[in-house]
Amino acid sequence: MNWRRYFWPVVGIGAVIFSLFLLWHELRGISIDDVWAGISAIPARGWILAALSSVVAYASLAGYDHIALLHIGKKVSWLFVTLCSFTTYAVSHNIGGSVFSGAVIRYRAYATRGLTGQEIGVLVAICWFTFILSSVFLGGLVLLLEPQIIDRFTGAPHHGAAFAAGVAMLVLVGAYAFGSWLHLRPLKIGTFQLHYPALPIVARQLLIGPVELLAAAAIIYFALPAAGNPGYFVVLGVFMVSFSIGLLSHAPGALGVFEVVFLTGLSDMDPAGVLAALLVFRLFYLIIPLLIGLCVVLFFEHSQYSHGKG
Repeated sequence: MNWRRYFWPVVGIGAVIFSLFLLWHELRGISIDDVWAGISAIPARGWILAALSSVVAYASLAGYDHIALLHIGKKVSWLFVTLCSFTTYAVSHNIGGSVFSGAVIRYRAYATRGLTGQEIGVLVAICWFTFILSSVFLGGLVLLLEPQIIDRFTGAPHHGAAFAAGVAMLVLVGAYAFGSWLHLRPLKIGTFQLHYPALPIVARQLLIGPVELLAAAAIIYFALPAAGNPGYFVVLGVFMVSFSIGLLSHAPGALGVFEVVFLTGLSDMDPAGVLAALLVFRLFYLIIPLLIGLCVVLFFEHSQYSHGKG
């Protein structure tokens, strides 16, 4: 038995259990009726804008695959790429370990379009790095313009450190773009090669990636109650911290982890209203896409089976 196969799933399940315990402790004074009242209080405009933000987020995620295919010089139909990307993220966001679970789905899909295993590996690496790059870029901007965001989690002012961290993150992004301008040599790991993206690719990464994060945070922002709402930029900062910790936890769907961190970041707001907004986020960003994604997978597998019989 290879224990490494079970290490991260066990870590993820442990994170869920621990976070749900913390969440229960945080919300033990709130009833289901309170949360339902918070959901009912969301105006129709908030529901519509939250839904549209989810569409923008997943459209931007599809851009990750388009960028990667442009980098490796492969042409695949726009509709196929969009459906593949949507399904990949809809499933991987819910089961955790997004890089690995996403790689399996992409390999199954893109192999039918003639991509080799190495090309699919490069595609997965570019998509993953686009997300990391976008997170560092947007996180640096948030820390630079709103350094007090860290105070919401530490309880003590660290404005200078937060500002310095923001500058450092933006310098890293600038160094990456500068490396593209220099045409650095490809990274070689055995027979695997990862070529440095050209400047037009880098520009697309720094445009499309942040749009996805901005739209995902907007889902929660539009569902939050107006009372005590700190504004979109603060919500964005809290979202990025919560989303990042949720990913690092390897918890399926960041269940519990995301909520605990987010409630900590917005502790000055009504917790029932915040929890209602987080449920709306899970509905539009996780649950509905997962149901659609599973339908796409079933349709794809059925078409492949029928094609094989033919």
